[in-house]
Amino acid sequence: MSTANRKYKDSVFVDLFSEDEKAKENFLSLYNALHGTNLQMSCPVENIRLDNVMYMNVINDVSCLVNNKIVVLAEHQSTINENMPLRFLQYIARLYEKLQTPTDRYLRKLSKIPTPEFYVFYNGLEDYPETIVLKLSDAFITEPEQTPLELEVKVYNINKNKNKGAEVLTRCKPLEEYSLFVEEVRIQTQLDPENGFTNAIKICIEKGILKEYLMRKSREVINMLLAEYDYDTDIAVQRAEAGRIAFAEGISQGISQGVYQNKLDTAKNLAEMGFTVEVISKATGLSLEEISHL
Repeated sequence: MSTANRKYKDSVFVDLFSEDEKAKENFLSLYNALHGTNLQMSCPVENIRLDNVMYMNVINDVSCLVNNKIVVLAEHQSTINENMPLRFLQYIARLYEKLQTPTDRYLRKLSKIPTPEFYVFYNGLEDYPETIVLKLSDAFITEPEQTPLELEVKVYNINKNKNKGAEVLTRCKPLEEYSLFVEEVRIQTQLDPENGFTNAIKICIEKGILKEYLMRKSREVINMLLAEYDYDTDIAVQRAEAGRIAFAEGISQGISQGVYQNKLDTAKNLAEMGFTVEVISKATGLSLEEISHL
């Protein structure tokens, strides 16, 4: 399931379930856990992930064609992004373009497409339900009588203290061990920011958590963790900056609205005093049409 010579950086999650030499085995384990099936290694699994479409060249998504389904998996280590349904909609549209020939959409006969499924695995620090479904329709400005377009994303909270209701963890050993690995990384980086990644890998190997994988790829895992850390840090900075911009724009908009309202009030007073529309327009800067609506 691996792809050579990629210019982007995978997360550990993606490497485990999409690129590692045991990725197919791990992916099928996760698929079976999600669907209650028992697909074997003989089952064809095609990695159809889009190249380099995620933020900052750090990839945190897995897209595979299996059992006539497109299964899209994503990981969130920081705060949940409630815009995931829209992002997945844009993503799946590009995947269908990749899978179909351009002429298929113009055929008279219905052109069948693989069924899409979308999952997010959350392991951030903020409190979040064990499972939740995000819907595209929740973002609609107006609520239609009948939903013309829907996309649902099932979110699993895979934090250690939230796995009671997430049966998928107990059914999928690779995901369960990955969750424990993330928890250990979090603990060790808090205790020792400089050596936390290395210490976490050593401790997990001793505990038998992703032991074979970490022994085989410890150096690569450290590099992936560093990239993920930079990604999460940058996202936090971007969100803080966006908040400051929104706050400044809100103040600016409020000032503009206040100035405009003052002009309207002045125009009303002048009109009550008997001034002509032309004079009021010159005095306030309002258009004749705006004054006529007072």
